[in-house]
Amino acid sequence: MPRHTPVVVYDAAWNLLIANDSYDALMGQTTTWQGRERNAVWRNFVGPGSRAVATPAETEALRAGLVADLRLTAARYPGDQRLRRLLDDLRAASPRFVDLWESADPSQHHEPERHKIIDHPAVGPVALDCDTLTVAVEDLRIMVYTAELGTEDAERLALATVVGNQTLEER
Repeated sequence: MPRHTPVVVYDAAWNLLIANDSYDALMGQTTTWQGRERNAVWRNFVGPGSRAVATPAETEALRAGLVADLRLTAARYPGDQRLRRLLDDLRAASPRFVDLWESADPSQHHEPERHKIIDHPAVGPVALDCDTLTVAVEDLRIMVYTAELGTEDAERLALATVVGNQTLEER
């Protein structure tokens, strides 16, 4: 795996646990995300979203998949108060979440989209593969972003991880 590979780890409820420097450089400083912003479901329904560029159909498919996955998590952890609070907050803040929750069929869960375009503010759009690996015993989701070696996207990804979230000042 190239040294510039962005990696992020989420728990069963899609709370961000850890992200490497390359992920922060690609997607924004996760260390500045507070409270609910650290939850991927919240960010996709209520919060600021992400740098990923998606069509309305892709956004809807992502949301439906997240809700189906969260329903499975809620069934596995019915006594988890933190998860209950997240679900209550999502219901209160997002009518679309409620609609999907009430109509979602967890057996129809789909993995997040494998191909993503990330609009990085310094290097522009970067087309990436996004693989989500599930660690069943620990109930973790590990997302790994890669670009095909030798492509312009690989060069942009490498540049994005070097430039990071720096802002250049004119003198």
